[in-house]
Amino acid sequence: MFLLGPALLEVSARRLLNRLNTTHGAPARIAAAEFPVVSAALDQHAAAVRDILDFGVEDAGSVPAAVLLAGYARGLLDHAGPADAGTVPFVSAAPEDPLGWVDADWLQLRLAGVCLHAARLA
Repeated sequence: MFLLGPALLEVSARRLLNRLNTTHGAPARIAAAEFPVVSAALDQHAAAVRDILDFGVEDAGSVPAAVLLAGYARGLLDHAGPADAGTVPFVSAAPEDPLGWVDADWLQLRLAGVCLHAARLA
C-alpha cells in the first residue's frame, strides 16, 4: 500500500530546499568561486550540517536526506523568526551580490551550507 504522507513530506522538503537554493545556495556558490573566504566558510558550514545530520539525528538513515535537510533549515528559520513583524521572513535577507557574501552572517552561511550539502548528496 502506498502511503501519501511520506511522499508529500518529501515533495514539501524538496520545495523548501529549491527555494533556499535560489536565495542562498546558488548565490553563495557564485560568491565562493570569486572569494576564497566565502568558499572556506561555505565548506565549513556544509561539513557542520553533514556532521549534525549524520551524528546528531538518531536513525537518520531511515529518513530521506531532503527531509532531514529541510527540517534542519526550517528549524533555523523558525528560530530566527521574521526580520520585523509583518515583513518578509528572514530567509529573504541573503546578500544581494557576491561581495555581500564576504560579510554574510552565520545564518546566511548555514542556510547556504544546507544547500551545498544537499547538492553534494544529489
